[in-house]
Amino acid sequence: MPGVFAEVRDAGRTWRGASGVADLATGRPVTPGMRHRVGSITKTFVAAAVLQQVERGRLRLDDPVGDHLPDLVPGDRGRRVTVRMLLNHTSGFAEYIPYAFPSISGAGEPVSARSLDENRYRTFRPAELIALGLGAPPTGEPGATPGVYSNTNYLLLGQLLERVTGLSAEEYITRHVIRPAGLRNTGFPAGARLRGPHARMYEGLWGALEPPRDYSTYDMSWVMAGAGLVSTMEDLNRFYGKLLAGEVVSPASLAQMRRTVPVIALDGSTIEYGLGLHRVEVPGCGTFWGNEGTVWGAGTVTMTRADGGRQVSFAINLIRWKKPHPIDGAVEELTRVGMGCGHS
Repeated sequence: MPGVFAEVRDAGRTWRGASGVADLATGRPVTPGMRHRVGSITKTFVAAAVLQQVERGRLRLDDPVGDHLPDLVPGDRGRRVTVRMLLNHTSGFAEYIPYAFPSISGAGEPVSARSLDENRYRTFRPAELIALGLGAPPTGEPGATPGVYSNTNYLLLGQLLERVTGLSAEEYITRHVIRPAGLRNTGFPAGARLRGPHARMYEGLWGALEPPRDYSTYDMSWVMAGAGLVSTMEDLNRFYGKLLAGEVVSPASLAQMRRTVPVIALDGSTIEYGLGLHRVEVPGCGTFWGNEGTVWGAGTVTMTRADGGRQVSFAINLIRWKKPHPIDGAVEELTRVGMGCGHS
């Protein structure tokens, strides 16, 4: 692992730490305040924005998606799939990423970075990615559990926010979620380059890239409303602290966000997923809420104990290493220690 940086908050105290390098070529060190591509942690911000629209009476969680997006989800599926099913991944809509990046799936050819390189500066339209997901075989019946994690759901939610608010999802979330929460280093990137202090981000593609390749410069339109956000560990802890204290959405909306169902994650594991929130039960340590995310070269985890008393957010700048690897155990131990559940 080239570099890791973290912030832990506990009972009014804050610890920040970093280890390793931000740039393998120069040896530049990582620092705790670096900005980072935080991947699917974006989904909590999108879900909060949707719940704000529910509070304003512009949406209902059980509205059929086709009522709002008839051009994107027509016919029977538009009538059967609801806003709630998009939020908790029980829509049955397949993941579009293997179709947008066919070289990473290994279907019919060895896994390679060919499609990652071809799409580095490409600007995707949400509608073309959504069409790939909806054109693939469904992963299940609408509303059935376990759900199957799919970025197609959150690209649709981004389009839903745009139709309902008249603003792009990115602009609405910036104005009504990010700024009111006092997040000073969080936002959606403009262009492929990441602004501000940040680490280079190295993608391993499960060992297909050796040595891992730097993808910190990348056009994030391939997953913007699903995983495009840039943030810091400090901002993530601040945001989840405010969200779980009922300061971003109402207590009633937060209760909806905490209603979980079993969902099969992209790595094949089963997680407890609510509306943009992931629940983790740690025996002897309590219940934590948060999310985790990966994009090309970057991984992030953020977890807040249910009572708000303990928080951990950390970032790594290498992802999809060849498994099994000692990194897996180290990341698990870091998570537990950060939660206050392990031995340091």
